[in-house]
Amino acid sequence: MKFRLLLLGLVILASHSCKKETTSSLADYQGDETFSVIMGENKVGYLNTHISGDTIHIDYDYKNNGRGPTMKETIVLNAEGFPVNWEVIGNTTFGNAVDEHFTLEGQNASWTDATGSGSATMDTPQLYVNQFGSPYTLVLAARLLLNAPENTLPVLPAGNVTLTKMETLSVPLPSGDGELPLTTYAISGAELNPTYFILDDANKFFAFIDPRYIAIREGFEAVEKDMRQLAENYSAARYENLQKEFAHNYEGKVRIRNVRVFDPKTSSLTEPVSVVVEGEKISAIEAADASAEGEVEIEGNGGTLVPGLFEMHAHTGDEGALLNVLAGVTSFRDMGNDNEVLSSLIEKINSGVLAGPRVTRLGFIEGKSQFNANNGIVVQSKEEALAAVDTYDSLGFYGVKLYNSMNGDWAPDIVKKAHDKGLFVTGHVPAFSNANAMLNAGFDEMTHINQTMLGWVLEPEEDTRTLLRLTAMKRFPQLDLNSPKVQETLDLFVANKTAIDPTLAIHEMLMLSRNGEVTPGAVDYIDHMPPNEQRSMKVALAQIADDEEDKAYREAYNKIVETLKLMKDKGILIVAGTDLGGAFNLHRELELYHQQLGYTPAELLKLASYDMAHYLGKEDLGSIEPGKLADFFLVPGNPVEDIKAIKTISMVSKGGTFYYPTEVYPAFGITAFTEKPEVKE
Repeated sequence: MKFRLLLLGLVILASHSCKKETTSSLADYQGDETFSVIMGENKVGYLNTHISGDTIHIDYDYKNNGRGPTMKETIVLNAEGFPVNWEVIGNTTFGNAVDEHFTLEGQNASWTDATGSGSATMDTPQLYVNQFGSPYTLVLAARLLLNAPENTLPVLPAGNVTLTKMETLSVPLPSGDGELPLTTYAISGAELNPTYFILDDANKFFAFIDPRYIAIREGFEAVEKDMRQLAENYSAARYENLQKEFAHNYEGKVRIRNVRVFDPKTSSLTEPVSVVVEGEKISAIEAADASAEGEVEIEGNGGTLVPGLFEMHAHTGDEGALLNVLAGVTSFRDMGNDNEVLSSLIEKINSGVLAGPRVTRLGFIEGKSQFNANNGIVVQSKEEALAAVDTYDSLGFYGVKLYNSMNGDWAPDIVKKAHDKGLFVTGHVPAFSNANAMLNAGFDEMTHINQTMLGWVLEPEEDTRTLLRLTAMKRFPQLDLNSPKVQETLDLFVANKTAIDPTLAIHEMLMLSRNGEVTPGAVDYIDHMPPNEQRSMKVALAQIADDEEDKAYREAYNKIVETLKLMKDKGILIVAGTDLGGAFNLHRELELYHQQLGYTPAELLKLASYDMAHYLGKEDLGSIEPGKLADFFLVPGNPVEDIKAIKTISMVSKGGTFYYPTEVYPAFGITAFTEKPEVKE
């Protein structure tokens, strides 16, 4: 991911028949509270609350990597603690305007969010899952869920939400005089994964926790890393349990019968065969109806086996690891992460504790500034940047990635040192520089197509550490792709044999998504997702102010596609990555290459498996042959004829561990896409 944080806010609805109380439900919570928002151990924003009578005012703002949400909420509660009026205004991380409202009158609830308006008439209390806002509203839901039967209540627009107590603990008071008792909780049911937060012994909000993000009560910042680790522990435990339940490690040989294998060397399907796996490797390819005593047999029913796919622009995390494997994505190139978190995750994947792709690590190097991202190593001088190269080399990283706040003048020396050590170099174009400078510095690859194209439309003093690197794309329609400045850049790509990692799917989402409409990339699978996930797929990322801006973004996207076609025609290697978490989004990335760039389905299957394996030096991956690692997936259809066939996967093998998506998806609230194949043990 793009790294993108989704916060769950909950607002509670009450029926007309609720018993009235004489005192405010907020009587014990009056006054002000202040919370620090921290990412990568750096304070990046705040969450402030003011409670007066029955009204809660919330001010929420943080900025990481030059972007982030700004929200103001007002919630009015009745005597039982149920909101009767609620609004949130502001903007999302990528600038989409927020103007969300909810009202309750008697038994009638109504709301308006970015997808449109809705209403409901209720006989019993229900929870409303709001679309935007701060994590503070979790505490309002928790106080009611604590007293609900089985800690579960129905929600609007659909489904149910459950509160689960995780553990009790305590932290030192800032004064050093005693400790504060705490309880951690999870709310689940509205999203693919649970949301974790902490209340104190008075059921006051203490923190929202995520492995990389925390909003924590002011004064307790010293324990924020420990609190974030709790979220990592809970997420890891959830996925460890899923691995125990759904990963199949069969004893002896496993035979996948009656399948056609995609052969990247011929870009075609073989005749029907059976593929035999022993341990983590493919041991034989035999006749379709061959069998041997003592084997486990998986019936392929004439489907297609495809080598595991590579997601080339990933930011690995627990929550996306298993979902990627289920989508046939068995290898990641991680483009920047919290190094400690990533090392721990890789160790768990490699040991089989967690399901996840094989990870190739790029070391993130960012310059210190008011806009810097908080991954990897943040440096303040060229000497520190060169030292970071040494660090990543000593840790066995494949290469390094330079980022927005890096001083572009340092790039040639950084690249030289990295290349001298045999490290690969890629990255964004640092602020106040351009793609030509990075190409001349020796970048092996450029990330994000907009990073290259901005050099053709920006003035030297314009700062791409902000959302300008996204909003300035509205200037692309005026570009003449035959102009000398464009051709000079493309010629440098060719001369230097530099690849491009365009992340086309995220540009489609950014520039073509509109409030109230299903984002184009999700059309084929939205109906399979949980209700609130479906809702999130009908929201624009950027602010589209008027028809003129709408037209500018649509035409800018078309110009991006034209540019990539030119690159393809010139023989520039296009690397398939998403920055959107991979999985279904990688399927969309490949689909766009077919629909808009002119690749054939066979070319794409080869590109995303065999070609990327060789690009990363992974000679034991990328094809289905005896002696190679058993990374592949089974689809009922023929993806050489229709690339969309990779969206219906019935079985995945990652190193001889087998997964059946139909078994696993219900744990995420996802409706399966196809049936589980017959398995004879």
